[in-house]
Amino acid sequence: MRPAFYALPRGGWRDYVTLLHLPYTAWHLAYVVVGGCLAAEVPWGRLGLTVLAFFLAMGIGAHALDELAGRPLRTSIPSPVLVALAVGSVAAACAIGVAVALSATLWLLPLIVAGAFLVPAYNLELFGGRFHSDLWFALAWGAFPVLTAAVACTGGVRAAAAAAAAWATVLSLAQRRLSTPVRRARREVVAVGGELELAGGGREPLTRESLVAAPEAALRLLTVAALLVAATFVAIRL
Repeated sequence: MRPAFYALPRGGWRDYVTLLHLPYTAWHLAYVVVGGCLAAEVPWGRLGLTVLAFFLAMGIGAHALDELAGRPLRTSIPSPVLVALAVGSVAAACAIGVAVALSATLWLLPLIVAGAFLVPAYNLELFGGRFHSDLWFALAWGAFPVLTAAVACTGGVRAAAAAAAAWATVLSLAQRRLSTPVRRARREVVAVGGELELAGGGREPLTRESLVAAPEAALRLLTVAALLVAATFVAIRL
């Protein structure tokens, strides 16, 4: 069984596509778009740079560190390459953030520092894994993108941004609760035994496929839902 439903066959360029966790990366970039679109007049260029910075830091940097720490996706990307991808992408994201901060609002600077800390702290499970929990996942990859984009595009955090951050936190918690057992079934479980005995007398065998089918279907639907919300915000602001 593949380590993730979006994982391509192992080897070559396919490993780098798998590394991006494309559905989940798109999901969390949708939070950035929602946060930026809370501005009465959306500065599209600034929002675009913010999306790019999060793609670099999260889509590439965080996932490269995650793969470095245990090879959950089973790629054959050399460890030095993963380190280079992580360092280079996070550094580029920070540079973009500083440039936006200097041109728009210095309130972004502490958020840039926080983001640069959260990427290795979460994905490398630093400090005894204190920052590697469901709540920290939801705050770092849910609330944080919304609030950062809101600050970048509006210069501050208002009630709407706080409400959107709460929405992203709850949705990310739901993602985590669904994806954790799926990852375990795909990456750690080697065999499943038993069957379901139905009230009508029928029996259904238990398999790894049956264990992951429903939560993965929900994850795919939630990914689409998050993207549709972001698209709606963009359409409203255009």
